[in-house]
Amino acid sequence: MTEPSEPVRSAVERPDEAGYDGNGTLSEDQGVLIDEVVGSHTAALDIRVVNDEKLGTYGAIVGDREVAALTYSVTGDNRFVLLGTSVLPEFRKQGVATELIRHVLDDARAQGKTVTILCPIVRTFIEHNPEYAELIDAKHPGVTQRRTHSS
Repeated sequence: MTEPSEPVRSAVERPDEAGYDGNGTLSEDQGVLIDEVVGSHTAALDIRVVNDEKLGTYGAIVGDREVAALTYSVTGDNRFVLLGTSVLPEFRKQGVATELIRHVLDDARAQGKTVTILCPIVRTFIEHNPEYAELIDAKHPGVTQRRTHSS
């Protein structure tokens, strides 16, 4: 998956428990994905989502190619820690991130897990899809809010 480029977009407050102190800045790549999950993008592609438990990655597959991934870890208290979402540039703005995140959250719900969110894209998705808010772990919510700043 691609690495984020230079930070330019929005700040995200990250609590100390998440390993951060103060504010982080979203990369331009993250900003594009946030714009996707905020908008009404529906995947026009035939996407298959697979969970690689050994790697701690949910992958979005189009054809025979992995085009997106959401990395995670699992804690001993039945909780997913959602670490980061990435989508290959040529598959952005096509609803891939939205479908991937929705699948991961639906899977967490089906397994009776809560989630800690360290990925600002997942946080934004839940802010715009409040039906998933009850999945956020009350003791360890992760990224607490998104604040938008002009570029």
